Amino acid sequence: MNPTLITFIFYLVGMIVVGIVTYRMTNTLSDYVLGGRKLNSWVAAFSASASDFSGWLLIGLPGAAYAAGLGQWSLWIAIGLAVGAMINWQYVAKRLRIYTEYSNNSITLPQFFENRFRDNSHLLRVISAVFILAFFLFYTASGLVAGAKLFQGTFDMDYHFALTIGAIIIVSYTFLGGFLAVSYTDFVQGVLMSAALLFTSIYGLIQIGGFGELFNQLGQITPNLINAFAATDYNQAEGILWEPLGAIGAVGIISALAWGLGYFGQPHILARFMAIRSHKEVRKARLISVSFGLVIPLYGALIVGMLGIVTFTEPLADSEQVFIQLVQVIYNPWIAGILLAAVLAAIMSTVDSQLLVSSSALSEDFYRRYFRKSASDKELVWVGRISVLVIAIIAIMLAWNETSSVLDLVSYAWAGFGATFGPAVLFSLFWRKMSRNGAVAGIIVGGVTVFLWPLTGSALYEIVPGFVLSSIAIILFSLIGNGPSKEIQEEYDKVAGVK
Repeated sequence: MNPTLITFIFYLVGMIVVGIVTYRMTNTLSDYVLGGRKLNSWVAAFSASASDFSGWLLIGLPGAAYAAGLGQWSLWIAIGLAVGAMINWQYVAKRLRIYTEYSNNSITLPQFFENRFRDNSHLLRVISAVFILAFFLFYTASGLVAGAKLFQGTFDMDYHFALTIGAIIIVSYTFLGGFLAVSYTDFVQGVLMSAALLFTSIYGLIQIGGFGELFNQLGQITPNLINAFAATDYNQAEGILWEPLGAIGAVGIISALAWGLGYFGQPHILARFMAIRSHKEVRKARLISVSFGLVIPLYGALIVGMLGIVTFTEPLADSEQVFIQLVQVIYNPWIAGILLAAVLAAIMSTVDSQLLVSSSALSEDFYRRYFRKSASDKELVWVGRISVLVIAIIAIMLAWNETSSVLDLVSYAWAGFGATFGPAVLFSLFWRKMSRNGAVAGIIVGGVTVFLWPLTGSALYEIVPGFVLSSIAIILFSLIGNGPSKEIQEEYDKVAGVK
């Protein structure tokens, strides 16, 4: 049997075993959605990083670096993401962990908004849940596309068969174990992703003779590949192979850096902050996440993409296959199998989180709120599990088109969450005068802007206008009317005073 296939089988069996074990630890909806707030700093750190990066870290980002080197937007997006993640851990994580516990022990983002602003109409909760479901369908579909490309490139599988197999594996352990299964497998997957990119980039650099030789060879193809301010065009099908274009301009740089804004509104990442065992463990988790789960994967992915340019004599038809093909060229089949399992790890770690957050929106924010207010914890857990199946099926339908791009799907969903919830989260945590009307207006304006912005034809990334307009709406509508009640402001002061 193929050594790579054997490695994959052992890995997948291990992930399912985790799901079975944590199935016995999941008794309440809080267990299923937040793991009962039991995550230690190491698991929270790597779980947040793994659920963040997904398949685009080992497929989309290396593919972008393979097609354009440091130019276009590859380096700028890595910088933007690094800065955004660090700010998120530094300022948002601790305050959100404290506030969600103060606000009637909120276990989902929509529930937090409702409790934070005492919204008895439940409008905030419903609107938040609707946007979560809408954008996560695209995000989950991107992960399933990445999984299909992995199996397709590794085992020469039919795309649709590979898509189905990957979806079954991911859904199975998310269905069984919920948040604990997702978080503990994410810990393993986060370590594996970082190791795969670290070792592949170091090994490749040693083989080629270091950074100097890498940049020398890239510069000989075109200087644009080593120029962060220049663009390069690549399309193997049309015979366009690293052809230099003009400068990327201010819009391109701003759009790439703006990816960092997305962190403040990603429900699957914010859920890790809410689930950490104590707000006092956030500082340690931040150091772990930034050191091992952020810097190494991001810049390792860029190096891997550029190594692919000078390694393959035959240009790749699909640039997003560069990591998959590179590890099969430079490693023996057993090592390659382990590293390719890291790609599957990246995909699984985000899709499972997205399925879980989406299922919590359906079970907690719709089912219990409007259909069965007296539903037992056991019933809600099963509603959550069934929701995982339904959402996964819809995501498979979105991913069924073989020409789907991982990066395009991720980019759209990332912008959607960042603009819809990012400003609302920041203002709710750090502005005493924010009101319920401001929250509603900000969420709606941010989400609708992302949906409509492509119609303008502008090259500016949707998250920029969405984030700005959402912030303006929050401020304006919060200043209109009576503002937050005395009770809400007193709770804010208590949370702000926690050390």
